[in-house]
Amino acid sequence: MRRQFRFITALLILSFAGTTALFFHYEHGTNPQVQHYDDAAWWWIVTSATVGYGDVYPVTSAGRIVGTCAILVGIYCYTNFVTLTAESLNGFVNRDRFGTAPFKGKNHVIICEYTAFADEMIQVMAHYPELAKRPAVMVTDLVTVQPYPGLHFVRGVPISPSALKQAGISQAAYVFVFANIRFVDPDLKTLHCVHRIRQLAPRAKIFMELNEPEHELAWHLGQDITVLKSRDMLKTILAGEGIDLSAHFKKA
Repeated sequence: MRRQFRFITALLILSFAGTTALFFHYEHGTNPQVQHYDDAAWWWIVTSATVGYGDVYPVTSAGRIVGTCAILVGIYCYTNFVTLTAESLNGFVNRDRFGTAPFKGKNHVIICEYTAFADEMIQVMAHYPELAKRPAVMVTDLVTVQPYPGLHFVRGVPISPSALKQAGISQAAYVFVFANIRFVDPDLKTLHCVHRIRQLAPRAKIFMELNEPEHELAWHLGQDITVLKSRDMLKTILAGEGIDLSAHFKKA
């Protein structure tokens, strides 16, 4: 968007410099309304904005051609400027909803990926005081807008350092990484993501979902990471109990 703003600004500057010089050249001495260069500058402002006061207008054929160019460039630039400004303002006002605002808290919970299991965990967080009293941040590119009111949303891939830093990863107390089944081997993606998170948040308590709890590469991450088994989580959900985290947190 910045590049588009710069392009529009440069085009307007070129239009002003070129058309005012040509307009003054063709109209000065012929058009009684154009006595000074200021008259040409005022003509450009009124003409490019398509206001058309009529106090200064071309009387020569060349001047009319120059005026047509000023109008066409002005319409293009101003309409695009208004559109880009509206989009920029909308993005700023709704940056929490669209996941572009940074999280500035600490000792919070980060949830990586918005999956069915992640959604189930959000539903039961209120039952565990240790989690319920902390702000929660979701990092995912699986949705485009904030999935839950009150849940801070960062739109991005959880393995991305910039997305994780936007979520305040270094200040997080707990991090939950859920498997993204879009990948052929979601466990590999999860393990890679957890490895990146541990580098950025060495003090956080990390939980990760694995389809294969005994994955041959899991031991590389050490023993301080808690594995959430996909089958066990599904079993408790189907039993109507939701995700059971009582083995790790006291239930209210």
